[in-house]
Amino acid sequence: MNKAYCKGAKAQRTPAKELRISFAYPLRLCVFAVGVLGLQFCQATFAQAYPTKPVRILTAEVGSGNDFVSRAIALNVAGAMGQPFVVDNRGFIASEIAMKSAPDGYTLLCYGAPMWLSPFLRARVPWEPLKDFAPITLTVEMPNLLVVNPAVPAKSLEELLALARAKPGELNYGSSSVGATPHLAAEMFRVMTGVNIVRVPYKGSGPALNALIAGQVQLMFPGSGPAMPHVKSGRLRALAVTSDKPSPLAPGLPTLSSLGVAGYQSSSPFGMFAPARTPDVIVTKLNQEIVRTLQRADVRERLFLAGMEVIAGPPAQLTATMKSEMGRWGKLIKDLGIKEE
Repeated sequence: MNKAYCKGAKAQRTPAKELRISFAYPLRLCVFAVGVLGLQFCQATFAQAYPTKPVRILTAEVGSGNDFVSRAIALNVAGAMGQPFVVDNRGFIASEIAMKSAPDGYTLLCYGAPMWLSPFLRARVPWEPLKDFAPITLTVEMPNLLVVNPAVPAKSLEELLALARAKPGELNYGSSSVGATPHLAAEMFRVMTGVNIVRVPYKGSGPALNALIAGQVQLMFPGSGPAMPHVKSGRLRALAVTSDKPSPLAPGLPTLSSLGVAGYQSSSPFGMFAPARTPDVIVTKLNQEIVRTLQRADVRERLFLAGMEVIAGPPAQLTATMKSEMGRWGKLIKDLGIKEE
């Protein structure tokens, strides 16, 4: 036999070890693919079965905006999900409890700005807003109003600014807790307009509004929900809305930005969250059902009458809102050295 031919044939042989390796690699790929498909199948099955027991919504104190939104959602989403949704009012500690809860979709958190702004206001907070929670949806938004006591001789923003500049330090504004939206909205107004107005703190927005109606303070930046009934009754005079565009919640009121305070914007957004590492399929299902609930005409009307405008969008929208709020308000808090008392 031709030696050259034999030598070539020998060179073309594939050793058994190489054959085993060549067959093992695609085999491992197949096992990996089957594993991925199996995981996806299990997740899909889990999502279809969820929930199989009551779901708890942790939120702020009874009577707060967070509480109202939580109850509107819980009341109307339970039927679609086939299990009760129970509102659990825990106040400020609700965020910490939610963070430490199992990421299984059975503990949710409905909260607003205090959750993501507290790290700027407190020396130590046990959670990181963007890492320890899985956003589900931005639920509603409530703009603030600039309101004054009717005895204040100012019927426009221009007149109010002129009065404040003529009497520096003599106009007082009422606010609730340090770092709450009515407080930060007033401080942003003070910084952007250069007026000297003085904060008078109260234990809540209700007492602050009562003090304003009684003439103990001259102005305030309350949420549209609690303020509008007093505006409609004539007990308060509204000068502007703080949203970036005119709001149907305050018909006829111009924005502060359009009146010359360029770039001014303040509102109270509320979000629904799950603990971090909650499976994506569960977050997606919750997002779909909660958004569908919030977009129902009867639910939208109920929230609108409470001074809230339904937003209801994808999880990424809530994340973007939090980042924007943390950037804007965080800078103001740091610049002014604002700390919770």
